[in-house]
Amino acid sequence: MRLGEGVGLLKSDINLDCEIPHIRLISHPWRRLKTNSSERYIPLTKQAQWACMRILEHSKDSLFAFPKYTSLKGCHANSASAALNKWLKGKLSKPYVVHGFRHSFRDRLRAIECPSEIIDQLGGWSLRSIGEGYGRGYGLDVLHKWISKI
Repeated sequence: MRLGEGVGLLKSDINLDCEIPHIRLISHPWRRLKTNSSERYIPLTKQAQWACMRILEHSKDSLFAFPKYTSLKGCHANSASAALNKWLKGKLSKPYVVHGFRHSFRDRLRAIECPSEIIDQLGGWSLRSIGEGYGRGYGLDVLHKWISKI
């Protein structure tokens, strides 16, 4: 997901107690979504479930997954981006930025020959054709199958 999408999550957007743990990414008054396609379900891998459990355990007095960067007044994704990019700079030998993870996510799905429509749905990218907008899209089980392969 986009950094701003993640930073603006409510803890209640994270669903771990279900058959396929996932994040329900929806618009909130403090953080809008970039496109209509951005509203989506994102299945969680085992590692992502572990991270989400840590998020839910942290800051029990807040509704927000990342209260340092989000409040009812707004979502400060630029501040989160700057902090993460500074952290990355200290850890890596090459000049990578956090947004690069989004590009590498798409590349990793391409590498396992994931269909473009599923890649677009997982990443919340705009649909390329009218036909892609018909129906309800792929189910959480199909999305989970592909995301688990990477």
